[in-house]
Amino acid sequence: MPNVPDPTDPVPPETRDWTTITREPCAACGFDPSTVTPATAADRIRATIRPWAAVPTRPGSTARPAPDVWSPLEYACHVRDVCRTFTERLDLIVRTSAGAHPARFPDWDQNAAQVTGRYNAQDPDTVAREYAAAAAALADGFAAVHGDAWGREGARGDGARFTTLSLAAYLVHDLEHHLVDVGG
Repeated sequence: MPNVPDPTDPVPPETRDWTTITREPCAACGFDPSTVTPATAADRIRATIRPWAAVPTRPGSTARPAPDVWSPLEYACHVRDVCRTFTERLDLIVRTSAGAHPARFPDWDQNAAQVTGRYNAQDPDTVAREYAAAAAALADGFAAVHGDAWGREGARGDGARFTTLSLAAYLVHDLEHHLVDVGG
């Protein structure tokens, strides 16, 4: 009998430096970071709510297309948690005084979150509702950013630095790119 991986096993960790997406288009999905602006960021996030809400509830959402690729439900849990994490990061960055040291973002391990959160065992309807709420709250947060706050800086533990605007581009890419990943 073939060795079938446990659908709750972690996928191999991501090794690509996705921060490049804040400076150059994504060859895989066509995302162009220059299209995320202070005027468009919140609406781009809101535009993902309906498509993502449909992903976890569709038939076969717990099936992994390959052992090293998350299922649609796992991706939906991931983007929900991305929205929650980025809401915290946005709050940190906009509360940092202009000219101060960059806000420090707490580390977040997406693969550990998948394992400890048992993403593939979560209730699809609940995940759909939670994504909608998390994305709406994050969109509202970006809609409330004005003026020089778009240029304030934050940094991850690995040293990657973001302005509020590049953080928005990084986020929007993640939400839109993963929709492509799940055929949404």
